[in-house]
Amino acid sequence: MKIMIVDDEVIIRTGLAKVIKWEELGLELLEPAESAEEALERLERERPNILLTDIRMTGKTGLQLAEEAKRLLPELEVIILSGYDDFSYAQQAIRYEVSDYLLKTSRPEDIIKAVLRAKQRVEEKWTAYSQDHFKQKEVVNRLFERWIVNGETGVVESGLLPAYFPRLLGDGHKKELWFQMMIVTAEGWDDSPVSGSLLHFAVENMLHDLMPCETLLEKKRIVIAFASSSGAEENSRQLRSFFQKIERLLKCKLFAALGQRVSRKEELHASFLTADAAFGYQALIPDSVCDYTDIVQRRGGKTVCTHEEELELSSILLENDPVALKGWVKRLVQEQLEDPQMTQESLEALIHSAAIAAHRWLARVLAATGRGQTAEEGAVAGHLQLKQSVQPKDALFQRLYSIMKLYHHQLAEGQATHAQKAMAYIEEHLGQDVGLQQVAKHVHLHPNHLSEVFKKETGMTFGDYVTRQKIRRAMEILTVSPAKVSEVAAKVGYEDVKYFGQLFKKYTGKTPSEFREEAAQHTGQTSP
Repeated sequence: MKIMIVDDEVIIRTGLAKVIKWEELGLELLEPAESAEEALERLERERPNILLTDIRMTGKTGLQLAEEAKRLLPELEVIILSGYDDFSYAQQAIRYEVSDYLLKTSRPEDIIKAVLRAKQRVEEKWTAYSQDHFKQKEVVNRLFERWIVNGETGVVESGLLPAYFPRLLGDGHKKELWFQMMIVTAEGWDDSPVSGSLLHFAVENMLHDLMPCETLLEKKRIVIAFASSSGAEENSRQLRSFFQKIERLLKCKLFAALGQRVSRKEELHASFLTADAAFGYQALIPDSVCDYTDIVQRRGGKTVCTHEEELELSSILLENDPVALKGWVKRLVQEQLEDPQMTQESLEALIHSAAIAAHRWLARVLAATGRGQTAEEGAVAGHLQLKQSVQPKDALFQRLYSIMKLYHHQLAEGQATHAQKAMAYIEEHLGQDVGLQQVAKHVHLHPNHLSEVFKKETGMTFGDYVTRQKIRRAMEILTVSPAKVSEVAAKVGYEDVKYFGQLFKKYTGKTPSEFREEAAQHTGQTSP
């Protein structure tokens, strides 16, 4: 709070400046003024809260100063010092709303008391203003939310909006005015909630200074409604200029999502919905500004992992290789981020497809090792939904990593670890080389030792187990696929279709064709 002393007598003004410890009273003493004219010239620039002035000076009097100063600064508190105990002066001071009338012969403590009373009145005005401003802001926020965020048509029809949103709607005389919604988020200060709130509050204030807009400050973003008479390209350039200025001054990084431009205030809710959709691309595009008109043209990218990608993922999960897993995820996601047709929905579908592929792998290896689904496996299941605050590759890596660790650290523990890993590897590579040498290399055992461990833990030889699993897989394919028998044999690793047929009949009692025919008949009998 600031105080200015005005007196044309140097002894009085310097005496008042030095005798009273203004800082101890919580006041900043401005440079004393030698006349009313000087005080009036400095008033709007320095904006004191309290004026302590002599009543009789060369030029304008203290009462004239009080009258003109109150017009410039209505909240100003004025204390008059007079060398005359004249009742008529006191009456005039009351008319000019002077706070106190003191004699120059008053003791310093009396002057201090008068100044403190004036200071208290200023603080009370500030408090009342803050409360009124807070209540007003609450009303504006509620109307903004109902009108723009929720799209309640009754708010527009009420006729209240021009009074509460003058910066957006103006006086109603502007022509060719476009309305648009924008959602802005900021980062770059420390990660604490308090710093985040202060940063967004500072950005909101700067936006109010830079452009005519109305805002709603949410937890981690600012919803902004603004009007413009310029074209879309010029408008975009101007906004980018504003963002660069804010980033430079606040040392932060902004992301802005722009909704569609609309010609009527009744359409601002629709603009908000498109801005909100564009805001979902915060972690998906390299630009700091995302315009809905750019993303709405996208047709969508890849939504499903290829068979080759799934095979590579299964191998990585089985190998328990976090580095390779991170690289696989990065390649999968980056390829889509660079696709100009990628949409948030298509990327989320692809990521979900990768997560489902990992769950299928886990289910297969559990079944192959004689285990059913556990509570832990169910805990990592579910739809993988992208969050705006998390990079897509990080979200996918965390899900796949948790599945990999679940198998290797929990489900594969115990004496049968090597046998279970061998069984899981066989399950994932039935159409490839699953000979003893290859599998032993995978589980890091000597082939002879693996053979002994496998027989001890499973009750059958390694070769018998591989053959049984291949025949089981062939039975599954024959049941659901019209593929030729030779193609089925190849899918499970047999190039000699005749040999495959002999093995199949040995284990099932039927030829592949007979098995397929019976399976088809059974399916037909049970179909509704």
